[in-house]
Amino acid sequence: MLTEQKPLPSGYGPTTTAEEALAGRDLRGKVAIVTGGHGGLGLETTRVLTNAGAIVVIGSRDPKRAHIAVAKMKNVEVGQLDLASPNSIDRFAKEFLNSNRALDLLINNAGIKGTPPMRDDRGYELQFATNHLGHFQLTARLWEPLKKSRNARVVALSCRGHARCGVDLNDPNFNMRSYDQRAAYGQSKSANSLFAVELDKRGQKHGIRAFAVHLADSSPTLSGT
Repeated sequence: MLTEQKPLPSGYGPTTTAEEALAGRDLRGKVAIVTGGHGGLGLETTRVLTNAGAIVVIGSRDPKRAHIAVAKMKNVEVGQLDLASPNSIDRFAKEFLNSNRALDLLINNAGIKGTPPMRDDRGYELQFATNHLGHFQLTARLWEPLKKSRNARVVALSCRGHARCGVDLNDPNFNMRSYDQRAAYGQSKSANSLFAVELDKRGQKHGIRAFAVHLADSSPTLSGT
């Protein structure tokens, strides 16, 4: 099985709308989780998925703000989720697990960028902790609902920043080198893409496919095995 990710030309470009990308698919009966699904790209993702009939569960650090953003949308649920807090991730995942639903689509969309040197409670550099480690933990906790779908998709939101640098496995938290916010962001996005590669490799036998979505030459592309 190939593990290297290569571009999958979609034919879409910077002017393609989300509706055009969905191509009229009927998602009634499908359940999706979108982290940060109440702002920016996440809000547009939520809007289009719900318009297609899907139930969307939003994970948000600020549920009140999220409720306001999606007040006019149907089939949206909101849960408190702080990706820099392992306890918050576990609580969010447990609430979903208690619903006994299959999870058809997990979009790891939320993230932070360009922060000053900050760390989570465990001492991990905050961009790496939020953008990668938090989503890694969330995906692991939701593994059984993803398997239950038998045809699940996990999408990791990366970006062109992944080309800036790889993951420094010897010093991911900048303990031995000067902090560079761009390098910190770049390695978190590289980690997102690498996570999608390995997740796709391990998930296929369970009907789970994973993809990294990023920007290349100002146009959206997908990477997959």
